[in-house]
Amino acid sequence: MRPHQWVKNVFVFAGVVFSHTWKDGLLELRVLHAFVAFCCVSSMVYILNDWHDRASDARHPRKRHRPLASGAVTAPVALGLAGLLGLAGVLLANGNRTLLALLGLYVTLNIAYSWRLKQVPVVDVSIIAAGFMLRLLAGTLAVGIAPSRWLLLTGIFLTLFLGFCKRKAESFQHVASQRAVMAHYPSALLDTFIAMTMTATLTTYSLFATSLEAQSQHGERLLYTVPVVIFGLLRYTYQVHRGRGEDVARDLLRDGWMVAAGVLWLAIFVSPLL
Repeated sequence: MRPHQWVKNVFVFAGVVFSHTWKDGLLELRVLHAFVAFCCVSSMVYILNDWHDRASDARHPRKRHRPLASGAVTAPVALGLAGLLGLAGVLLANGNRTLLALLGLYVTLNIAYSWRLKQVPVVDVSIIAAGFMLRLLAGTLAVGIAPSRWLLLTGIFLTLFLGFCKRKAESFQHVASQRAVMAHYPSALLDTFIAMTMTATLTTYSLFATSLEAQSQHGERLLYTVPVVIFGLLRYTYQVHRGRGEDVARDLLRDGWMVAAGVLWLAIFVSPLL
């Protein structure tokens, strides 16, 4: 189920945070349901992926320790758990058609990714980014919060940046010899993609922080978070070039400087003095 990966689902809360609607208890509950639904459905996808890749994972130096690849868990038990998680995700949607559609699209894209499209250059990273964007839409459009255009643009570039960083980190690992798509990603090309998407992320976030929309909702506080975001992206890029970043959720939480940057960003954002 990979619970540590659930940190990716915090994208669901972006709409509540940036729209300042966290005091609406009913809205908070709907967003929380969407978050837990994505946790269940994403874990279901991980199980299906591990079931599909169990033979190749068994030959991988690290992935061979996964429950299905090692034989610690049988396929029927794993698939049964996947079915229960999928059902839980549907029930948590509570009949919300938009959320159900987003969850369905997420599952469809990720199964297509796991079983075929992860071998297609650029398409593979675009699907990774789409997964993050579906989470963002689940916490905005699906619960009745109008998504900010700046938030969507920043989210698109940030998730593409994370996706290409993942491929760069994989190029330093043994996984490069097993993931066929890596043959289509020369190191210089990945560096170009990372630089381009990082620059676009910083540009759109900075424009968002200084926009009239942000000023009216958040005052000056977003402006003061820009240096923190710059530091965070540069620090993450540094970690990627040290061979980390293959597992975004794990590596973000393991770097104390990245965690400190996240805490500082949040402290500035909620500060009553700004």
